[in-house]
Amino acid sequence: MRFIWPQLLQVLEEREKEISDGLNAAAEGKRELEEASTKKEEILNEAKKEASELLGQANQRAGQLVEDAKTEARTEAEKIKISAQKDLEQASKRAREELRSEVAALAVAGAEKILGSEVDEKRNAQILEEITKEL
Repeated sequence: MRFIWPQLLQVLEEREKEISDGLNAAAEGKRELEEASTKKEEILNEAKKEASELLGQANQRAGQLVEDAKTEARTEAEKIKISAQKDLEQASKRAREELRSEVAALAVAGAEKILGSEVDEKRNAQILEEITKEL
């Protein structure tokens, strides 16, 4: 037994060392797995945060585009309104000028008729009535 015992102890010590090394390796593997899991969670949370920020920026940009379009539409509508008002004023001015020209022509025609005939109140009233009907 004396010769076997030291060899048996050596085999047992080697086996114990192998088991201990295996347990240490398993513990190290478990620790690395936990670190990897933690890192994965951090990366995932960061990605979610970044996606949320990008979505917020996209929504903000979309809102800004809508507001810009509304502002541009209001500005364009105001320009169209001002242009229409100017066109209306010009048309009104032309109509007044044409009406003045016609009234002046009728007044001259009426004056010629009045001056061309005898001064007669009855005849003057009649001519004025005709001029009024022409207007």
